[in-house]
Amino acid sequence: MFQSLTLASTLMLALIAFGVFVVIIKMYRKAIQGEAMVRTGMGDTKVSFSGIFVVPIIHKLEVMDITLKTIVIARTGAEGLICKDNLRADIKVNFFLRVNKTQEDVVQVAQSIGCKRASDPGALEGLFDAKFSEALKTVGKHFDFVELYQSRDDFKRQILQTIGTDLNGYVLDDCAIDYLEQTPLTQLNENNILDAEGIKKIIDLTARQKVQANLIEREREKTIKKQNVEAQETILELEKQLAENEEKQRREIATIKSREAAEIEKVRQEQRMISERARIATDEEVQISEQNRDRQVLVAERSKQRTDAVETVRVEQAKLLEENEKERIVALAQIEKEKAIEEERKNIQGIIRERITVEKAVVEEEEKIKDTKAFAEAERLKSVAITTATMVAEEALVKEIKGAEAARQASEFRAQQLLIDAEAEKTSSVNRAQAIKVMAEAEATQAAAKGLSEAQVMEAKAAARQKEGEAEANVTERQAVATAKATRVNAEAQAEADEKLGLVAAKITQEKGLADASIIANMAAAEEKRGLAEARVSGEKFTVEAKGIEEKADAMKKLDGVGKEHEEFKLRLEKDKAIELAQIDIQKDIAASQAAVLSEALKAAKIDIVGGETMFFDQIVGSITKGKQVDRLVTNSEVLGTVKDAFFQKDSNGHIDFKSNLQRFINQFNMNSEDVRNLSVSALLLKMMQQKTLDEATANTLRELTSTASALGLGDKPVYTLN
Repeated sequence: MFQSLTLASTLMLALIAFGVFVVIIKMYRKAIQGEAMVRTGMGDTKVSFSGIFVVPIIHKLEVMDITLKTIVIARTGAEGLICKDNLRADIKVNFFLRVNKTQEDVVQVAQSIGCKRASDPGALEGLFDAKFSEALKTVGKHFDFVELYQSRDDFKRQILQTIGTDLNGYVLDDCAIDYLEQTPLTQLNENNILDAEGIKKIIDLTARQKVQANLIEREREKTIKKQNVEAQETILELEKQLAENEEKQRREIATIKSREAAEIEKVRQEQRMISERARIATDEEVQISEQNRDRQVLVAERSKQRTDAVETVRVEQAKLLEENEKERIVALAQIEKEKAIEEERKNIQGIIRERITVEKAVVEEEEKIKDTKAFAEAERLKSVAITTATMVAEEALVKEIKGAEAARQASEFRAQQLLIDAEAEKTSSVNRAQAIKVMAEAEATQAAAKGLSEAQVMEAKAAARQKEGEAEANVTERQAVATAKATRVNAEAQAEADEKLGLVAAKITQEKGLADASIIANMAAAEEKRGLAEARVSGEKFTVEAKGIEEKADAMKKLDGVGKEHEEFKLRLEKDKAIELAQIDIQKDIAASQAAVLSEALKAAKIDIVGGETMFFDQIVGSITKGKQVDRLVTNSEVLGTVKDAFFQKDSNGHIDFKSNLQRFINQFNMNSEDVRNLSVSALLLKMMQQKTLDEATANTLRELTSTASALGLGDKPVYTLN
């Protein structure tokens, strides 16, 4: 029994709990998106956007739509919007309202409007229509009709500013101008002063636009008509040109056909004439070739004869040259032998002289010991000094003799070598002249080279003579010094040394004279042989040339016009060659004369020569001329004369001290060397002229110096650069 009661009570409790749970679920109300639940009753007003408990009898629940609402305000026709320019506009604007999802805004809307009216778009439109219409009218009056189109953003922004964003809990999100047009003229009230003014403006503007449109339309028609007329005229002109060109082309075709027919006939005749001329020219060339062949055979035979004769002469000349070379070698060997013997003799005489001097010194030493030791020492020193002076003098004399002998032998060897080279060159020139007469340019080049080699030989001779003279001068100077020293030591020793040197010099001079005589005799014999050989060669040459001229004259008689022209060309070539060679000789003589003038004028000068041909001579003459011009300028210029008198005047001793004069001149202006060095020429002279203690003469001198420096371009240069 107790168990059944317990089970019954348990079931009862479960049913009660289940019933309470069901009741609680029934009292809980959920909200959907875009709605707000407002609960009133006990416990004040509550707002929920998700869910809330609602107890029947105690609470009352209302649902408010908080989604975005659209309110359309349209003003058209007689109720259209009046603009600033009194034009009426038909406009439709969409306003977008919503309620913020906050408890305060929802409560405010519920209290001011009510949840039911807040959820009804029609009620909202009736609520805000007047306010939004007033805002449109207020803002529209600030814009002209055209500005409503051009400034839509400003128009919309001012509408939002005028209405405001807080509307009894509602928020104005945005507005959009959906429609904007001018109110038709038929819907305007002409009795309304504003509409009347608008009608006047509309009629005025439209009338002017119609006139302008009509003007444009008429201009369009005129332009089209004009273009049509011009096109027609152009077509007619082109058709005319086409007809003229066709007629002109037909005439030109006929003319060209006639001209071409004439040209064809002319070319045919010319070709026939050319073929005839070619045939005649071929015949003439064949005949000329045969004549040239015969002439070349004859010339080859004569050239062979001349070559054989020249070869014979060359062999004989080679034999003569070989004999002369042998004689020259023998003469040189004899000279070398005599030179060696002379050197040995000089050495022996020197040894004997030294031995005699030593023996004499020993004897004198023994004799002087008997007197006093001091006197003996003095005599020994005197003897030693005499011996030293003698050795120095003999050494200088031997050097002088050897140098002179070597220079003389070198000069003789170069002279003979020059003779041999000249002879060989002459023989070679004769052979080339006989073998190749038509090569005038090559022979002119050879002649120029020959002249250059002769000039070089002359320069070598001059250099040898100069060196020989310098050697003689040096030897003479050393001999004079040695003689003076020997004289100071002892007059007797000097006399004895002079006597011995005189004997040796006499012997050497005698032997040198004999050698010179022998060399001169050999050279005379060689010159005689060379002259005989030249005479024989010239005789044979003239004989061969005479025969050649005779044969050439006979051949000239037999030659036709072409051959004569060829020979005349050769003669003209020979004449031109002779003229060019003469010009080369003249230039060589001019160069030699210029060299002689410079040699005489610049004997004591040391000059590095730069340039070729007449360049150096012209530069030297130009430099001398410039120097004379400067001297004449200083002499004739009053300014430079004043400067010269101021800085180059002589002192009491007759000397010119430029440094002292310049220092004295600068000291007048209280300036030191550093002041002068750091200034330019113009600045220095200007600083000097600014001195208050200047006299008139010094001021004039400074002004003249300033003018001279400016004229010479030295005004801007620092003083230290004028070295």
